[in-house]
Amino acid sequence: MRQESYKKQVPQGTRVYSTDPDPVLSPSNNDPGPPPKQQTARIWRDSKRRKGKTVTVIGGLQHDPATFEELLKTLKKSLGAGGTFKDGEIEIQGDHREAVSAFFLKRGYKVKAVGG
Repeated sequence: MRQESYKKQVPQGTRVYSTDPDPVLSPSNNDPGPPPKQQTARIWRDSKRRKGKTVTVIGGLQHDPATFEELLKTLKKSLGAGGTFKDGEIEIQGDHREAVSAFFLKRGYKVKAVGG
């Protein structure tokens, strides 16, 4: 009877290996991170490891992957440039530091230009 109630708590397709008779399910980690006013977007230009092509890199943000993807989508659309999300950083093709700074300032982030 105890196992019947346990099976109802565990989502389908999830294997749980536990010896605890009353396991506690951990809450899902969908923390969106701190609000934009508490974050600083660090923006720099980079051309290393890219065959000399220049990209604008935005780092220092703490969001969940879905928020990063939404930011990337709107940023690419507003700049008319390609880009990607890699290793916790957003990369935009080309040198768009000023436009990216304005984009993040408009959304309430603090902005810091890194490098020359």
